[in-house]
Amino acid sequence: MRLTPQRACTSLTVVRERAAVTPMSVRPILKFGEPVLHTPAETVGTFDDRLAGLFVDMVDTMYAAPGIGLAAPQIGVPLRAIVVDLSVGEDPAQLIQLVNPELVERDGSQRHDEGCLSVPGFEGAPPRPERVVVKGRSIGGDERTYTATGLLARAFCHEIDHLDGLLFVDRLSPLRRDLLKRRLRKRFRHED
Repeated sequence: MRLTPQRACTSLTVVRERAAVTPMSVRPILKFGEPVLHTPAETVGTFDDRLAGLFVDMVDTMYAAPGIGLAAPQIGVPLRAIVVDLSVGEDPAQLIQLVNPELVERDGSQRHDEGCLSVPGFEGAPPRPERVVVKGRSIGGDERTYTATGLLARAFCHEIDHLDGLLFVDRLSPLRRDLLKRRLRKRFRHED
């Protein structure tokens, strides 16, 4: 999920400070139209050093973007893995790293503008639940459960959509979705 402009300046400072301390492994973020973004991701079955390394890359990439969430397919890895941090690195306790996450409860509804690191320059307000319960596993394979409301609930839904081969534009009304997809196809065809 893309960071709002108000928080971008603060998060870039955090990324620069972090880069001075640890080497960063920032990967390119794939854009709309890449097949892996439109294909359901595979369940993770092995919890090993390669998976831990993937999460290091995902966190570094999310903070460098800057964003508040990232799914493995966005960096070309078709696995069910997400990272979310509403503080954009300012509060290490807020970093959530989940393997094989799934929404097990949804309540209420909300609509707020969302952006996406894979759909730069475009926003939309897809319908999302106000409250969700998400279950998944830690990098080490331990079960994790999170209850989230508001922005965190939207971020979980947004990132789990990526794992299901969906982008926020797929959740918009048919008219808005078709208009936005035409604009996206035209834009990314010209950037190739």
